[in-house]
Amino acid sequence: MKKIILFSLGSFVLGVFICLMLIYQIAPKMMLLENESKFAFEETVNQFEASIKNHNWSMIKVHDLQKSMEKHGHIVKNVKVFEFCHPDLAKRILEADDDRIVSSMMPCRIAIYEKNDGKTYISRMNSGMMSKMMSSLVQDVMGTATQQSEDIMNVIIK
Repeated sequence: MKKIILFSLGSFVLGVFICLMLIYQIAPKMMLLENESKFAFEETVNQFEASIKNHNWSMIKVHDLQKSMEKHGHIVKNVKVFEFCHPDLAKRILEADDDRIVSSMMPCRIAIYEKNDGKTYISRMNSGMMSKMMSSLVQDVMGTATQQSEDIMNVIIK
């Protein structure tokens, strides 16, 4: 009887350990999305900025991380982080006290950067997936924002 209990307990612990290792390996790939751009860095940036305007979204801020790092004596490849939003969507969340907690993830952000392979990439948080764990309002707004921002990026994604 003791052997069966010890075997069951050992199997349970091993199962939990395997599940945690799978989550550790898979979760980062689910939370962040990365795509290769059709264009070189500068053209990707130009096409993305034009697409933001064409879709009636607002560019809040552009962080040039290459220049920021250069000020501190570090040389890195091109990388820019863009903060953009659609005020009508943002307003819906910002008006709801119970859902304002997600404001730390606002506005939408994407990064455009070069890698050592000479190609340009676009990365962003998988907001649609993350919103599934939140209220129906957040799911609706973030789902809409995700779809629209993917439409914006379609002009640059390979």
